[in-house]
Amino acid sequence: MTVKKSLIALAALSMMTSYAVSAPITTEGTGVGKHGDVVAAVTFDAGKIQAIDIKKSNENAILAAKVFTDMKAAMIEHNSADVDTITGATVSSDALKAAVKEAAKKAGVTLNGPVVLLKRMPNIPEKNVYDVVVVGAGGAGFSAAITASDAGRSVVLLEKMPNVGGNSLVSGAEMAAAGNWVQKKLGITGDSVELHYQDTMKGGDYKGDPKVVRTMVENALPAALWCRDVVGVEFQDDNLFFFGGHSVKRSLIPKGATGLDFIQKFVSAAEKRHIPIITNMKAERLLKDDTGRVIGVEAKMDGKAYQFMAKKGVILATGGFAANVAMRTDANPFYGSSFKTTNMPGATGDGIQMAKAIEADVVNMGLIQTYPMCDPNSGAIELIDDARFEGAILVNQEGKRFVEELQRRDVMSKAILEQTGHYCYALFNDAIEKKSHAITHHPDEVEVFTKTGILYKGDTLEEIADYFKIPVDNLKATVKRVNEFARTGKDTDFNYRSRFVDLSEGPYWAYRGVPSVHHTMGGIKINSKAEVLDAKGQPIPGLYAAGEVTGCTHGTNRLGSNAYADIIVFGRIAGEEASK
Repeated sequence: MTVKKSLIALAALSMMTSYAVSAPITTEGTGVGKHGDVVAAVTFDAGKIQAIDIKKSNENAILAAKVFTDMKAAMIEHNSADVDTITGATVSSDALKAAVKEAAKKAGVTLNGPVVLLKRMPNIPEKNVYDVVVVGAGGAGFSAAITASDAGRSVVLLEKMPNVGGNSLVSGAEMAAAGNWVQKKLGITGDSVELHYQDTMKGGDYKGDPKVVRTMVENALPAALWCRDVVGVEFQDDNLFFFGGHSVKRSLIPKGATGLDFIQKFVSAAEKRHIPIITNMKAERLLKDDTGRVIGVEAKMDGKAYQFMAKKGVILATGGFAANVAMRTDANPFYGSSFKTTNMPGATGDGIQMAKAIEADVVNMGLIQTYPMCDPNSGAIELIDDARFEGAILVNQEGKRFVEELQRRDVMSKAILEQTGHYCYALFNDAIEKKSHAITHHPDEVEVFTKTGILYKGDTLEEIADYFKIPVDNLKATVKRVNEFARTGKDTDFNYRSRFVDLSEGPYWAYRGVPSVHHTMGGIKINSKAEVLDAKGQPIPGLYAAGEVTGCTHGTNRLGSNAYADIIVFGRIAGEEASK
């Protein structure tokens, strides 16, 4: 071989070697998210992240949106998996971090260390003027903003969290409305606005404001129709839920049985109306003029102050304070740090504090509710608990029933806390699953709960008893007794208000649950026009409130599915009144 040919060959070999060294490589990593595994395919080139492709995720599409956009982009920009987490989506953020780190390890790539991201200031004037300013972008806030916009007013929606939705997003989103169209289709009779009113008052031990409760129940069906026909929310047309404290099945169920569809449709409706939605903007102070009228709010983003002035009115829709342990403990020491919460981290009572600062009255602050069946690990509500509304039975560690499964939430929670270990199990079979779709509607929970060991599926009662260490003879005796109640239609032990389903045949599912702080019934005092009242019972001009930030509707105990009725009804009323 000539020298020239040798040089050409060496050059070619060098190019091939160089190409091989710098060729991009893609590996996959997995992290455990809130709703199952997050799998990411990460492409590296010359030791740097070039792309992150999410191959699998069951995370909430709205709640985790910035995890898979902003956070992912920051990882690529800084070549690091240790970037700032997205507030309110910590578990999803940690899952993506873990997935990228695992992919880097497989690729033999060393990433940069932790990165503190610089805040990117948006192009928002320091002083802004609108007709209506809405604080809080959950169900009540969206209802208010859309209603005010449709009344011809300019509106802005402020949200302190990176994502919209609040507790409305992670709720089951069932909505109580007497006389609804699904009741008619299913042949359910005997319901009325008056019965819904009586159920709500009785369920709250008559501590709710009668005028406010009356307004909610009278407007619940029109609000549900507005959600369906104006906002575009899709409801299941072949089933309703029978929540504890209600006399009949009247609770509408959204498609998917979560608040995700609601919030997605709300966002779409707001965008169609060109309503600005400003996230990461924390309202801190209500502004008043010399006459005492509320004329706007002062808010902060990344330490910078902004003013949002309201020519017509300010609406507080900031939710309750279940995620504020100090505020909760102060209101009722029993519900202190020993309880987890089902709530989003943004539920810290900000609106209540702002209203109190301008001498608004608050009521029922010590009335706090737990949801009986929640994830013992995270405190989150167990959405598979839908099975309980279709016949699942509750048993304790001894395999015995101890409370009516459709009782009020406070009664059930108290009973569970009195059992061995302060927890219980819900047991159901395939016949109940075919009615409730608890497993098929919530595959993300099934995956996570199976991994963590709080959910188990078995073909026989013996398998269920063995897995959870429940005395099998007790469990079989309990099921035999329930089967007799299913046959006769009468529960002589706990007076089950619906009708049991025969549990003779498997397969069976059982899941463990604990009570977790779910709803704070106390808050700002309002009237039936959603006007905020002072200590003398007089409206504070220019200030309105709707949803869990208020304290007049539910008394000592909120009935399941009354929350969505409350937030939509009074969100719409607040939007109407503030627009006048």
